[in-house]
Amino acid sequence: MDTLNPADVASDLPGWTGGDNSITKSFKFEDFAEAFGFMTQIAIVADRMDHHPEWFNVYNRVDITLTTHDAGGVTEKDVTLAKAMEKAVGQIT
Repeated sequence: MDTLNPADVASDLPGWTGGDNSITKSFKFEDFAEAFGFMTQIAIVADRMDHHPEWFNVYNRVDITLTTHDAGGVTEKDVTLAKAMEKAVGQIT
C-alpha cells in the first residue's frame, strides 16, 4: 500500500492538517448527542472499510487522527474515510 504526503492530502480536505504520518481534524457539533451521532455514523462506515479512526470525544467535540498503521502513514483509505466524515457533516458531496 503506497503512502501519501500528509500535507498534500490535508490541503485537499477542508480543515484537515497533515502531520508526520497522519492527518487530523477537530469537528465541533451543537451538543453531545450530535457529536455521538456523527461518531456512530462513521463507526459503521469505518467498520465496513476495516479501517478505524483514532478519535477522542468530549461533549460536542470529536478530535480525529487518521493513519494507516499497516502502511506506516497516510493512504487512500484515510482519504476515503476523511471524505466520508466530511460528507457526514455536509462539507462535501
